[in-house]
Amino acid sequence: QPMAVTFTGDASLRRRPMARVITPLQQFGARAHGRSGGRLPLTLIGAADPVPIRYTLPVASAQVKSAVLLAGLNTPGMTEVIEPERTRDHTERMLRGFGARLEVEDMAEGGRRIRLQGQPELVGQTLVAPADPSSAAFPLVAALLVAGSDVRAIGVGVNPTRVGLFETLEEMGADLTRLDAREEGGEPVADLRARFSTLQAVRPPPSRAPSMIDEYPILAVAAAFAEGTSVFEGLAELRVKETDRLSAMARGLAACGVDVEERADALVVHGRGPSGVRGPEPGAPPIATELDHRIAMAFAVLGLAARNPTRLDDAGPISTSFPGFIELIGALGGRFETAGAAGDCS
Repeated sequence: QPMAVTFTGDASLRRRPMARVITPLQQFGARAHGRSGGRLPLTLIGAADPVPIRYTLPVASAQVKSAVLLAGLNTPGMTEVIEPERTRDHTERMLRGFGARLEVEDMAEGGRRIRLQGQPELVGQTLVAPADPSSAAFPLVAALLVAGSDVRAIGVGVNPTRVGLFETLEEMGADLTRLDAREEGGEPVADLRARFSTLQAVRPPPSRAPSMIDEYPILAVAAAFAEGTSVFEGLAELRVKETDRLSAMARGLAACGVDVEERADALVVHGRGPSGVRGPEPGAPPIATELDHRIAMAFAVLGLAARNPTRLDDAGPISTSFPGFIELIGALGGRFETAGAAGDCS
């Protein structure tokens, strides 16, 4: 749209580089003015006469792919996105559901080519949004780690591009069952049942990372309670999330008595078995969540199964993606005590 809009956000969002989104938008004809790396706050001036583009994603990012496709809706002609690695395809499914003309082609090298005809006549729809698998991961992993647990999450999205975590947990020996598989709103869903399990170390292929990139914090917690050494590779994308999640998890696990190795794009977790994680020493500083909701929830779950409770420096960011998380954990039998924005989890 040919207008000037200024974007800003909280402290976490202002640290996050937006150049990966701005670069393709500039190719459409938009202009951006902001801080180095395209960080917020920034002003975006839309193109009066946008031109279609052919864009190859430099990194596996469904967010960037979606930005290009949405920009292509208002652009005459054919917009094309090439992703070298397959990422989650919720946007493609949604656009088709609203009537957009969209073609998806699997490439011989393993990626995909997505072509969108601009300026379609879209038709309003009634949608049912599946439960988010990234959010469901936290109570499900908690059930796997706490003895005697049996938790069923209802209507969770099991889109093939999003089930990397569940596949990895199954490889670790998790008692994780899919029930009542069905389709809602064009998306495959199922009820997921998780019961306490003795987990084994795992080394998932780096090619699986795009399908579970947001779940690595809670997967690292699961690995801490597993028997053996787990190796997670292909994690460079974690360094440009709400915070540097790779470093945040390494520091937090070390503070809980877990031996970890942080590499440029990998994390090695030396598991301590189902009852071997002690948690922070009494009187130790709280775990630094770095204003990141997934880091906060991951260490909250760790506190449910560790010998000592975990203390978070700020539980407030949890509401970013999972308002009601604290109440849910309480309803499942966990205990979450808050003092201001901080919280103790056991």
